[in-house]
Amino acid sequence: MASTSESDSREPVNEQAVATIYASLKSELNQIHSKITELEMEASEHSLVINAIQPLDPSRRCYRMIGGVLVERTVREVLPAVQRNKEGIEEVITRLNEALEKKKKELANFEAKYKIRIRKPDGAAKDENARKEGSSSQGVLVGPAS
Repeated sequence: MASTSESDSREPVNEQAVATIYASLKSELNQIHSKITELEMEASEHSLVINAIQPLDPSRRCYRMIGGVLVERTVREVLPAVQRNKEGIEEVITRLNEALEKKKKELANFEAKYKIRIRKPDGAAKDENARKEGSSSQGVLVGPAS
């Protein structure tokens, strides 16, 4: 994410440099996207915990994992902490989504500036045609006769 200013300040010298910067931008975009996905799963888990313990008696015993240690608490103590954690995770997701949009715009501008177009390799087009043909007909594979 810090390389945004680096890529803007220096102009690539040749096609190899353009390709390297482009790959770096794509990599950063993928990293942000995977982190968002990971945090969304974590927020979902927090929601499950909140929904499970919310209807319980506040004085009921509850166990919480803190830094790899299982700690005994009450629902009254754990519920607000889990809710605060979930809110914090959602805030981080919001900021990462903003960063993702900025990175997408940066990538689109880079593609437009250097006229980058992604094309499928020749083998990919042949594989798609083979799949289309193969899906309509069914065949039987027979091994050598013994």
